[in-house]
Amino acid sequence: MRQLEPRKQPRQVRAELTRERILTAAAHVFAEYGYAAGTTNRIAERARVSIGSLYQYFPNKDAILASLLVRHLDAGMATKQGKHPEKLGDIVRQRVRAVIDNHRDDPQLLRMLIERAPWSQEIVGRLDRHHRERVGEMRELLESHPEVRVADTGIAAQLVVATVEMVVHLLAAGPEPVDTARLEDEMVRMLTSYLTSTP
Repeated sequence: MRQLEPRKQPRQVRAELTRERILTAAAHVFAEYGYAAGTTNRIAERARVSIGSLYQYFPNKDAILASLLVRHLDAGMATKQGKHPEKLGDIVRQRVRAVIDNHRDDPQLLRMLIERAPWSQEIVGRLDRHHRERVGEMRELLESHPEVRVADTGIAAQLVVATVEMVVHLLAAGPEPVDTARLEDEMVRMLTSYLTSTP
């Protein structure tokens, strides 16, 4: 198995900026050329660093792609919902919009992350923590909201979180462009109807 961990963990601001420049360049190169033709030479050239400098931070292309996946997951975890609206439909919309916003930038890169990124134990652990955190937040909201009619808020919370994440991933990374405003409206309608239906 190829090494997936970055070689160098930046301790200074300058080193962190260089690492981020490499990752940003890699995102553009992978989106433009695809994974096979997105070589480390092209990434180094786009980042305006020497190939030797790139290899100080990342041992290979797989490690770069894995770091891009971690960055994507961390961006999703860092999304704060802020104050929740009063109406259930608005709460659902807030959650759906946050996930869509985290996936709207580059569908080609997102598709590559899903299809090609190597899934290490660390990445699986991050994803699991993220999912459990989101489900816990959603369950607390559902348990206390007067409009909710589902019998089991634990299962409902898992269904809402998984549905939003999976559908947005599937459609945002799909080969056909998707109208995100329409997607948001339809998902909000579907999930709100489910949550307010009497069992």
